[in-house]
Amino acid sequence: MAFVHLHNHSIFSLLDGAAKIKDMAKRCKELGMDACAITDHGVMYGVIDFYEACKEVGIKPIIGCEVYVAPHGRFDKTNRGNGKRDICNHLILLAENQQGYKNLCKLVSLAYLEGFYYKPRVDEELLMQYHEGLICLSACIAGELPELLLDGRKEEAYALARRYSEIFGPDHYYIELQDHAIDEERQVMPMLQQLAADLNLPMVVTNDAHYVSADDAEMHDILLCIQTGKLREDPNRMRFANNSFYLKSEEEMRSLFPQLPEAYENTVKIAERCTVEFKFGDHYFPEYKVPPGFTISTYLRHLCEEGLKRRYDPVTPEIHDRLDYELSVIESQGFPGYFLLVWDMIEFARSQGIPVGPGRGSAAGSVVAYSLGITDIDPLKYDLLFERFLNPERVTPPDIDTDISDERRGEVVDYLFNHYGYDKVSQIITFNFMKTKQALQDVGRVLDMSFAEVQEISKLIPDDPSVKSLADALALSADLRARRDSDPRARELLKIAGQIEGMPRHCGKHAAGVVIAREELINYMPVQKTSDGIVVTQFAKEQVERCGLVKMDVLGLRTLPLSPTVWKISSTPTASRSISTMCRWMMRIPMPCSPAANRPACSSWKVRVCARSSSTCARNASRTSSRWWRCIAPARWAPAWSTTSSPANTAKKK
Repeated sequence: MAFVHLHNHSIFSLLDGAAKIKDMAKRCKELGMDACAITDHGVMYGVIDFYEACKEVGIKPIIGCEVYVAPHGRFDKTNRGNGKRDICNHLILLAENQQGYKNLCKLVSLAYLEGFYYKPRVDEELLMQYHEGLICLSACIAGELPELLLDGRKEEAYALARRYSEIFGPDHYYIELQDHAIDEERQVMPMLQQLAADLNLPMVVTNDAHYVSADDAEMHDILLCIQTGKLREDPNRMRFANNSFYLKSEEEMRSLFPQLPEAYENTVKIAERCTVEFKFGDHYFPEYKVPPGFTISTYLRHLCEEGLKRRYDPVTPEIHDRLDYELSVIESQGFPGYFLLVWDMIEFARSQGIPVGPGRGSAAGSVVAYSLGITDIDPLKYDLLFERFLNPERVTPPDIDTDISDERRGEVVDYLFNHYGYDKVSQIITFNFMKTKQALQDVGRVLDMSFAEVQEISKLIPDDPSVKSLADALALSADLRARRDSDPRARELLKIAGQIEGMPRHCGKHAAGVVIAREELINYMPVQKTSDGIVVTQFAKEQVERCGLVKMDVLGLRTLPLSPTVWKISSTPTASRSISTMCRWMMRIPMPCSPAANRPACSSWKVRVCARSSSTCARNASRTSSRWWRCIAPARWAPAWSTTSSPANTAKKK
């Protein structure tokens, strides 16, 4: 006897699933199950984390998704008045093999790129095109098949089941049975069993798990209120029928349909068939087209040697030895193409007159980067270590951050899309995870607590870097513990907020990350469109790198366009005096750390006259584009600004 959960929602079913991924894997292991599936609503955000969590506890990960199906086609974006049923239905897809994973990525991506209407939607056309390697379950009562049966449209339901059986194959399409003590479920389950018998289709029993244990039902209910913007006491809000939507034991599951043992055995058979493996550590750099007669490695060496002649005069044997050493490490780790990609992007920016920064981070320790013009800092002059950037004993992809003028960053990103192909380039998703105080505010609103009451409790959280969670705050703050123990409302607030903190609340676009793939990107991972129409990966930057794709950080800096102008102005004696005067006047603006700004003054830092060289003043001026002039210097830098010589007192004397 055995059973495997095949219908599970993690926290990446945003504000709907409440099962943390590590807890899901751990609980399935505790229940004696050999595998577990992830089937988040319309997305694959948590796939990599889930895969690693399952491997860590020693169970088999099954990669899947509960997709939304548009009943009238994915391009139909009208509501015919039948509510959600007219917009989309649910369908479970599980990847049987690597081809199935690729097809699942394509379906989930195209649901966003072509079929988004309230929800990301596929249709039967896409399912026919990308069905290979997928196992399909008919889904919960929100699936099209149960809804047709509940509506009394038996012939349409039978026709639909036949079509799906033909699309996926008779041994790849299963009738899904669930029992959460819901009237509609108990009404439609006998109909589904009869349909499966009439059409000779296999059945499978699942539980629509949205949280790990029954005790999490209250916390999940609060998440639904946060998602819908409702109060918990609102009688008309969306809510689940009971607390049975959790990872049940095999005994609990078998008690639901004891007359159908084969439906439970099918869960194990499906788990045994589903095998998707991720190869971490491999790298899939895009092909860089080099001139005839060169390979990737020889072209990189050619560019570096030409660059050495421009950077150094003369090029000594020691310099050439350092270049040879760095190139040998780069070639042995398979990264020549990465350097050519970064060089090409920077060359484009400079050819278009787009300001580019001098480089930052550990890349400044590379003679290769310096000779290519990727950085403008001589690593030999400043004795910088190449091993901080690339270590021959630890193979990790290089990470070169490139500063671009924020006004023209879009041109550089567009160049990458145009040069490498729109199907191979994407920006990267990022998730907003609920921090402690945000969780308190969200839960407090749902519980109908006043803003002042929640703020009063929030202020009891110690302002200490060691406080990473509510548990840390309670351990450190006696006042917070006293409030919890004496106030039932505060106790409930802290309990639920402590459960949901750290969960993702919504997603957005990474400020700098761009990924470039060797093949079509959706062969490696799913993508989606943001609300402003930008294509982003469904994997965060850490997972993108784990999958072996090139991640380039193209940082938009507001101050870069100012730098050339300020340096030019600072080169004349008259302008130098003007800049010094400007610095002294701007020093009068209240600082965030000064008493004039109603903030505690710093004891170790004092406001001083900027008595440094005019070029240094100009450099500082280029770092700010607002009136908040942060010329805060240690006392040793300059004599104190005497009140008798300040511009304000000078004006008074006149």
